[in-house]
Amino acid sequence: MEEKKYLKWYHKIGYGSGDVAGNVVYAFLSSFVMIYLTDTIGLASGIVGTLIAVSKLFDGFTDIFFGSMIDKTHTRIGKARPWMLYGYIGCAVTLAACFAVPAGIGRTAQYAWFFIAYTLLNSVFYTANNIAYSALTSLVTKNSKERVQMGSYRFIFAFSTSLLIQTITVGFVDKCGGDAAAWRQVAVIYAVIGFIVNTISCLSVKELPEEELNDGAPAAAEEKYGLVQAFGLLVKNKYYLMICLAYILQQLYSAMIGAGIYYMTWVLKDKNLFGQFAWAVNIPLIIALIFTPALAGRWKSLYKLNLRGYILAVIGRGLVVAAGYMGNIPLMMAFTALAAFGQGPWQGDMNAVIASCSEYTYLTQGRRIDGTMYSCTSLGVKIGGGIGTAVAGWLLEFSGYAGTNAVQPQSALTMMQFMYLWLPFIFNVLIMLVLSRMNVEESCEKIKKEISSGQSD
Repeated sequence: MEEKKYLKWYHKIGYGSGDVAGNVVYAFLSSFVMIYLTDTIGLASGIVGTLIAVSKLFDGFTDIFFGSMIDKTHTRIGKARPWMLYGYIGCAVTLAACFAVPAGIGRTAQYAWFFIAYTLLNSVFYTANNIAYSALTSLVTKNSKERVQMGSYRFIFAFSTSLLIQTITVGFVDKCGGDAAAWRQVAVIYAVIGFIVNTISCLSVKELPEEELNDGAPAAAEEKYGLVQAFGLLVKNKYYLMICLAYILQQLYSAMIGAGIYYMTWVLKDKNLFGQFAWAVNIPLIIALIFTPALAGRWKSLYKLNLRGYILAVIGRGLVVAAGYMGNIPLMMAFTALAAFGQGPWQGDMNAVIASCSEYTYLTQGRRIDGTMYSCTSLGVKIGGGIGTAVAGWLLEFSGYAGTNAVQPQSALTMMQFMYLWLPFIFNVLIMLVLSRMNVEESCEKIKKEISSGQSD
């Protein structure tokens, strides 16, 4: 029997546009905050990396906390949308603050300013906004095909925004003066654009009544759990842990690609190549996302689609390593595109897989915790991206890199090569291994058949 349809095309596009706002924050922060702090403000990359790592200690708690709060929220506009709407106000303010470190204060105060702004952005405001946005996949439709389509639209907007941010930011900052004030001005502009788009996205969809989400069961029966119980429900779900790991590895991968601006600037001697490589990454991802819903329907298995995609991604990144050592930039771009195309399906259907993961908890534990389940999206972005940025800072510091120097030592150049060529390849291999074990759809179907068989008996 064909599944009931809940969404029109404009609902899906409206929802997907929300990742313009999300990536105005994430793409800008992950790609440029380190080079802004080291090369413009003059902070030490190792200390910045350590501050980012310490900031991550708050994230695990706040992700589950806000996910639990969303599950317990009841308002006229729904459970998730209030958090998505109001959380972005803080995102806009703290994003601007991260790129507005005052020059007239001491070094210690500058580190403190960045640490506070970065922690508030990641651990509080981005968490509330991003978990709520991701949870809407489960709250506005029960149709599995529509969930895949929502994910595809979402990440088409996400990668288009990342491409735009990575392509224009360096030139945009230079046009604004190339100094600290220019970075601050660009950050404010991005923050305002993000706020406007987030508001439009939030208001473009409507959450389903809780009775319909619970298949007619009383909502109160689903909500009698505290934060500790919510955490217990998550760790009992092996697929949640796998998704968290895959998401963290994916963000570590993205952080190393973002740190490629150092590789382009110092090894390839052309910082503008960073924007060109962004095209090689994001255009194939967008193309893959366009075809993901059709492929998912044809193969009738997100598991097969994701695993086969990442096998291709591993092959592509392996060839990037070979082309890098050959010094062949066109080949590097071509193989980067091949790897990105393979990564596309997982990006597009990830939210649908998480929805199945949430269903697995409901089938095995009798609890519906959609908001808490989607904490893996924010958790992965912040922990993976944050640790990735921190590791980049530590590796650069260890190699002897100094952003204010006109020439870098060979040890730093070698480290940049390792970070941009080898680490993304290693992370892709690890993601492929995780995806090879993550057949949550099949597990849910088996449980449903067992329940159906038991009831018929």
